[in-house]
Amino acid sequence: MNLSEREAAVLFHTYKRLPLEIEWAEGMYLIARDGTRYLDMFAGLAVNALGYAHPAVVKAIADQAARFTHLSNYFLQETQIRLAELITQHGGYERMFLANSGTEAIEGTIKLVRRWGSTRGKSEIVSISNAFHGRTMGALSLMDRPRYKEGFGPFLEGFRVAEFNDPESLRASIAPQTATVVLEFVQGEGGIRPVSSSFVQTMVDLHKKYGFLLVADEIQSGIGRTGKFFAFQHYEGVHPDIVVVAKPIGGGLPLGGILAHPDVANVLEPGMHGTTFGGNPVACAAGIAVIEEIIGKNLMLHASKMGGLMKKEFERLRSAFPAIIKEVRVMGLMAGIELNQEADPLVAAMREKHHILINGTDRTVLRLLPPMIVTPDQVSTTVTALEDVLEGVKG
Repeated sequence: MNLSEREAAVLFHTYKRLPLEIEWAEGMYLIARDGTRYLDMFAGLAVNALGYAHPAVVKAIADQAARFTHLSNYFLQETQIRLAELITQHGGYERMFLANSGTEAIEGTIKLVRRWGSTRGKSEIVSISNAFHGRTMGALSLMDRPRYKEGFGPFLEGFRVAEFNDPESLRASIAPQTATVVLEFVQGEGGIRPVSSSFVQTMVDLHKKYGFLLVADEIQSGIGRTGKFFAFQHYEGVHPDIVVVAKPIGGGLPLGGILAHPDVANVLEPGMHGTTFGGNPVACAAGIAVIEEIIGKNLMLHASKMGGLMKKEFERLRSAFPAIIKEVRVMGLMAGIELNQEADPLVAAMREKHHILINGTDRTVLRLLPPMIVTPDQVSTTVTALEDVLEGVKG
């Protein structure tokens, strides 16, 4: 049996795999078993901020693995503390809880806000339409997308959904019993859709009026990808009470986290929440290397510059192909090209004809989430290839 047949025989059929067998990876490239090199422009879905086999990350993993790969969370662990120090310092928070993934951090956040609200008469949680927060039951309870929820109910009670970028819908969803609003400042899976300034201002006003907790889901957009440490920092006058992070913070290893100020974090006392594997020392060591590289090499500024280049070039393509491209949305190294047709055929053409990996999401959106080490030449190569693919569609 080939690898695809073996996979089908032993694993749950929960993924639509790409027809590639990757042998190894380096920098911006994945190398298939047949030797073909693929330029990866979606970085393991925003996980591989420094690309593949980055020397600092590889060394950090090897050094920590030689010491120990796991300790119970009964023990103090320097790698956990150092990573939390870096993220809180640069993110503007004082406390951090380390989990295994973004969806687990969302679950912990639901518990945190419910515990906070239990003494304040607040239990309802408001989320935003078209959002994506993960695939566990708590995360699904936050979301309104039938594609992910059908057949998995009943879900948790006490959740409402406000319409994305609709201030009036948000106002109608908030009440004195609202404990929190959970918001992606840039919807990732939802098609790289930034929240509007007017929506954020309404959120800020309601936050002051009702005293609920504002939660920023920065799982895909955080740790410098948008050109700032967090995407919410692109908006004036907003500072969420809680921030949820994951993806790049483990350097490619499973890791997630919850950030909060002490007045919120301290409602969880010893024994109220925990995890066996969260804050794994090897993952934390890799994460330290990632954060130090992002800050030390000023990769947030680089992300902003490369995002500006992508936006300029993709807007040029939109002008050249108005019947195909509906809209271009870019914030740093999060780019969405909304089409007037299905995205998957263009994704396949980029892969098969040009050996460039991009991603399709929300059915009609081409999504690019390149590593933060992407170069102008690699952006140019991607744009040239996409132009060729669009010419083929046009023809």
